[in-house]
Amino acid sequence: MSNRPLPMPTEDTKPYWEGAKAGKLMIQKCTACGSLQFYPRTYCMGCLNESMTWVEASGNGTVYAFTINHRPANEYMKDKTPYAVAAIDLDEGVRMLANIVESDIMKVKCGAGVQVVFEKASEEITLPQFKLAG
Repeated sequence: MSNRPLPMPTEDTKPYWEGAKAGKLMIQKCTACGSLQFYPRTYCMGCLNESMTWVEASGNGTVYAFTINHRPANEYMKDKTPYAVAAIDLDEGVRMLANIVESDIMKVKCGAGVQVVFEKASEEITLPQFKLAG
């Protein structure tokens, strides 16, 4: 593929990356209190329970905040500027960071609806990204 810097899955994040590879956006759910959370952890941030499970998120959300990058973060992004990076509030109530792709970045605004899309970055890693809804 390329010289793109890629995440390194761990035991804690493995279900997230396996889900992404299958086209599913996975988040954690506490088996004790039912709290949803992202990013993956070994325990619940709500009740500190250590029994977590994974559920598929809808992939829908809204832009909480964003920035338009005009300088590449790394060599791979050199020819991809400008690009948008956003904090996304999923409909399930968790927040995650991702790029806004397949969209006119000049139309990105706080409160805009988004939908997850999946970008195959390597044979092992598929990245959840978002596009403007509608």
